[in-house]
Amino acid sequence: MATSTQTYDIDIADVEYLRHSDTPLLARLFRPRGSGPFPIMVELHGGAWVRGNRLNGDTANEALAKKGVIVAALDFRVPPEASYPASLADIHFGIRWCKTQAAAWNGRPDRIGAMGTSSGAHQAMLLGMRPDDPRYVALPLPTGAAAVDGALGCVILVSPVIDPLGRYHYAKGLRQDCTPPAGLAERIVPMHDQYWQTEEAMAEAAPTRILDRGERTTLPPVLCVARSYEEAHPVPDREEFIRQYRKAGGQIDVTIFEGEGEGLLRDLSSPVAKQALEQMSAFVHQHIG
Repeated sequence: MATSTQTYDIDIADVEYLRHSDTPLLARLFRPRGSGPFPIMVELHGGAWVRGNRLNGDTANEALAKKGVIVAALDFRVPPEASYPASLADIHFGIRWCKTQAAAWNGRPDRIGAMGTSSGAHQAMLLGMRPDDPRYVALPLPTGAAAVDGALGCVILVSPVIDPLGRYHYAKGLRQDCTPPAGLAERIVPMHDQYWQTEEAMAEAAPTRILDRGERTTLPPVLCVARSYEEAHPVPDREEFIRQYRKAGGQIDVTIFEGEGEGLLRDLSSPVAKQALEQMSAFVHQHIG
């Protein structure tokens, strides 16, 4: 059994996990060497739902794998190729694909979670709460594959955009509870429009609003790590999600690091990143290790 206190040598490889016509989608696998069984985390990059790729989190993913966690960092469709909910369907397929591959990786199909940064965190949480949504389950596994579901054993949120509509209104300067920095609207609003198309879609897929509406959901254990101020992530939205999740009966551990800035895990030599990574590793091993 893997533990968070051991250090492992790892193997890294890119593998095609899904194909749309002539376009392959790749997973970058970070696999500890050893007998395991190791827990598996599906990692989702940020980029306001329209930018980035599986390489974004290489440094942190490698570090987590060395702590005895298999990490599968996924590419998924983004605009202009496809808008919501296409990326959720790709990722849900990727979660199920990981479960079918788990034994070959010295992992366990019943020990899989998801983690993401910014918009990736939003998608991880949405899939954790809606593992059976027919729009997200739309892509079938190949004929003959093991019958598996998309349920997640835990979710890690790193500097999450947890309410797309709230962030959209924040960037536009339409809120009374928080004020955006100059220039944020020019950066953020077009990307929201590309991915979401409508404000109705942003509201429909906002985890906080899902909870507030009383929608029936799954509530996996959650770890949320963030800075006390991140200009693109409104603090009131994060606080309201934490309140709603706990009110609904969900377990959510929260660590807020004092200070401001983006890229919480970008520099792993920083004390903040080191502490966050230790907490992430311990959380994974506690819940799916």
